[in-house]
Amino acid sequence: MLSMALHLRQQNLSLRDIAARLVITKRKKKGRHPSPATVLRMLREDDEATATPASTMD
Repeated sequence: MLSMALHLRQQNLSLRDIAARLVITKRKKKGRHPSPATVLRMLREDDEATATPASTMD
C-alpha cells in the first residue's frame, strides 16, 4: 500500500484522492479505504525513514 501511495503522490494527487484509490488488504478493515490521515501518516513516516541526517557545521 505504501508503494502505491508513493506512486500516486508523485502524480500530485491530493491525500483524499490517494486514500480513495488505496485498499486495505489485511486484518479487520480488509477491503476498505484508509482515511486521508492514515495516508498522511504513512507518507510522513516514510519521508522520515528515508531522510538523510543533516550534517552539523560548527
